[in-house]
Amino acid sequence: MAVHDFTSERLYVEADLAADAAVVLASEQAHYLLNVLRMAAGGEILVFNGRHGEWRARLEDIKKRSAGLRILAQTRPQTGGPAIHYLFAPLKHARLDYMVQKAVELGVARLSPVMTRRTVPGRVNIERMRLNAIEAAEQCGVLRIPQVDDVAALTKTVEAWVPGGTPLIFCDEDAPVRNPITALGALTPGPMAVLIGPEGGFDAEERRLLLSKPFVTALSLGPRIMRADTAAVAALTLVNATLGDWR
Repeated sequence: MAVHDFTSERLYVEADLAADAAVVLASEQAHYLLNVLRMAAGGEILVFNGRHGEWRARLEDIKKRSAGLRILAQTRPQTGGPAIHYLFAPLKHARLDYMVQKAVELGVARLSPVMTRRTVPGRVNIERMRLNAIEAAEQCGVLRIPQVDDVAALTKTVEAWVPGGTPLIFCDEDAPVRNPITALGALTPGPMAVLIGPEGGFDAEERRLLLSKPFVTALSLGPRIMRADTAAVAALTLVNATLGDWR
């Protein structure tokens, strides 16, 4: 397996990537390379698009407010990651940004904000979430950009879940099995969904709904109450270690 180059800058692009392909950069990307990184014509950078792996590219065709890249050679083939669908009650801006970034670093394939009865934030900026996911992938060497869903109501999401489909793990301080490793050990490795609730936790009706579904597993995160963003990191770490690609 190719080793990630931690010394080179990385840039996400939408265009298809192949040897000798020309990529026209968006204006903000050209500004970043030319004015922030101070790159000159002939400078090289790593690029990826979430589909065709990672490639080394050369900066060229520089104009006043635009620039292009010439794709040179592939440095890493496209790889996937754990098939983890992460559902969460949205948080306020800074903490939501942090949670999205950590979820990307931990390899989630899909991000789904769900509104619960105790969710505090109102409008959720989906484009901001996607940009945060891209930035996290650029910085930590991830090749896959997770799908980012629109906001949906938790109850509708659970009711629409396909019976017998992807198991849904929800973090519950009252889970009957106190040891999270034991609880996860009852599941078969494969595609998983992880649900983290709001700061105030799920209300009684939401818990009853979740626990009534055969595809749902309650997961304890130990004796301490965690903030939602901390719980996300803990839960995704446990799932990766027991059912995902850390095994």
